[in-house]
Amino acid sequence: MFDLSNYDFKKHNEEVKEVWDSYNKGNPLRVPMIIGTNTRYFIFNDGANPENISFKQYIEDPDVMFECQVRFSDWNRHHILYDQMMGLPEEGETWNVWADFQNFYEAAWFGCPIYYIEGNVPDTRPILDDNHKNMLFEKGIPDPFSGLMAKAKEYYEYFQDKAKTYNYKGIKAKVGGVSGLGTDGPMTVACNIRGATEFCMDLMLDSEYAHKLLSYITEATIRRIQAWRKYLGLEMYPKSWGFADDSISLLSCEMYEEFILPYHKRLCEGLSAPDAVRSIHLCGDASRHFPIIKQELNVYEFDTGFPIDLRQVARELGPKVRINGGPHVEFLRTADPETIKAKVQRIMESGVKNGGRFVLREGNNLAPHTPLENIAAMYEACKQYGRY
Repeated sequence: MFDLSNYDFKKHNEEVKEVWDSYNKGNPLRVPMIIGTNTRYFIFNDGANPENISFKQYIEDPDVMFECQVRFSDWNRHHILYDQMMGLPEEGETWNVWADFQNFYEAAWFGCPIYYIEGNVPDTRPILDDNHKNMLFEKGIPDPFSGLMAKAKEYYEYFQDKAKTYNYKGIKAKVGGVSGLGTDGPMTVACNIRGATEFCMDLMLDSEYAHKLLSYITEATIRRIQAWRKYLGLEMYPKSWGFADDSISLLSCEMYEEFILPYHKRLCEGLSAPDAVRSIHLCGDASRHFPIIKQELNVYEFDTGFPIDLRQVARELGPKVRINGGPHVEFLRTADPETIKAKVQRIMESGVKNGGRFVLREGNNLAPHTPLENIAAMYEACKQYGRY
């Protein structure tokens, strides 16, 4: 049984600080490793969730959401090995909580009904069937603080009050932002509210409507994020900004440039400084789009959500671009530790380390029930084969 009860967290944290400091200065000692975990991993993990709290409870009860985030963070810091601070937060640090509505928040904000799936994350159902294609245009752009975002605001303000007196293991809590500050991207949202098959057919058979829907979503997204930034007192046009759009993996390069790139440009122009260095997260194999995204959107960090040809991508993008990538999550969940170590070794020897910008991660988002031993094996191999 995997046990970190005698692990030297202080020594680990000192190494982590050194690794990230050297990486950020452009003179890395070794490749850093990150792990993408969210509530899905913890809710479906008996060790982290002994009370068997459901997603429905988590989403619909602000106290449950708040407490779960703190306890899951505590569990994470004592069980999952990667280049994060481990053990209890140090003096002056806090537990960080936020109004978390997963990846359904944008479609729900536009009016899609939420449903809860046994053993999986919540999702939404499309509302723009062929008989109601223009429904959202008729309603107009939703208020940034309406619908699900009204609930997000309620939770955020409740969390702020709760944090004033909250204490867990002698450590206070700090409230970050809300789900509505980001975006999963115009095409992905279009697929969510129209249906993926239906929207892909629109691109081919009714391009005028597809452009109208993408324009509507893009404008609504910009207005929502700008309004929330103002409400939270955040910088309106940051020098660093990132977004996602997983569904572009469905498109050819020509279709991406014709249909989606113009709206990605509008997002970047409306939500970041003109000279901002940007990042993008893309699940699926969207690597064929990476060069044009880098060139046209000034994206210098690609967070890959699916195994891709890392050697080719690193060669195409050049040494100044950060690439986050690594073993497929199902491989990481099911393989034995030695096989995982061999996989990491092959990745490290593929040429991705050239330039010193590669970051190892699972691809993408740690699957529930992934053995802790397998994550530790990935980390051990990272430290062994990731040195410069």
